[in-house]
Amino acid sequence: MALIKSCRGNHPEFGNDCWFAENATIVGDVKMGDSCSVWFNAVIRGDVNSIVLGNKVNVQDGAVIHCTFEKTKTILGNNVSIGHNALVHGCTVEDNVLIGMGAIVMDNCYIEENCIIAAGAVLLEGTRVESWSIYAGVPAKKVKTLSPELFDGEVKRIADNYVKYAGWFKEE
Repeated sequence: MALIKSCRGNHPEFGNDCWFAENATIVGDVKMGDSCSVWFNAVIRGDVNSIVLGNKVNVQDGAVIHCTFEKTKTILGNNVSIGHNALVHGCTVEDNVLIGMGAIVMDNCYIEENCIIAAGAVLLEGTRVESWSIYAGVPAKKVKTLSPELFDGEVKRIADNYVKYAGWFKEE
């Protein structure tokens, strides 16, 4: 069973049909919607501020979601995929966003809906990502507009697949 801990009087809250890997860690002021999954060695640490996840959010292996004490909360919309070993910190991410493997999203970033943050990208503090954009690089910059085909083939597909993958473990 995942490590689920209270901190400063706050206990994580979960929607329906969520799945957590045995070595996932979820701490403190965390509110999670339905059909979410938190994978192996992932950490969602709401000890210093609140973290809110919408429905169908997947936090993949080794990813970390955190925030800054008395300054920044972390808010993730629906259908958000946080790639393996990504760091998402004190920011807002709207619906239908893919944050690639090893990406870093810093405090006060705001990612509008329907975007991809490429693997290894670093969004510096305060970066705003406009809808239907693909950001890549260090520091991350817009590299192109997200096409409807790429949206369906990556953003939507990955969010849907992680609900399916979590179902495999629920059957065991």
